[in-house]
Amino acid sequence: MKLTYDPRCNIAYICLQEKTVQVETIQISEEMNVDIVPDGTIYGIELLNANQQLGADNQGKLIVVNEPTEEQEEAAWHRLASEQLLKGYSEDDTIYDMI
Repeated sequence: MKLTYDPRCNIAYICLQEKTVQVETIQISEEMNVDIVPDGTIYGIELLNANQQLGADNQGKLIVVNEPTEEQEEAAWHRLASEQLLKGYSEDDTIYDMI
């Protein structure tokens, strides 16, 4: 998924997948258009007056949070466990490596 935003026009486009076929744009409301194909696959969503629809703060800033995947989260836990295990490890501790 890719989110693009044009602050000059206050328009956002949420691309759910790259357009590989001809899409039809359907106007859902005065502030929303959806790019869709006959089988019902949605390729993208265009938001007019995007600040308001996406909940931007009073300064016009939009915060997008990209949540980690399960694999990324597991890798982060492994990295943390390794860091904690090696924390405080010194040259004096190498004697235990041979046990």
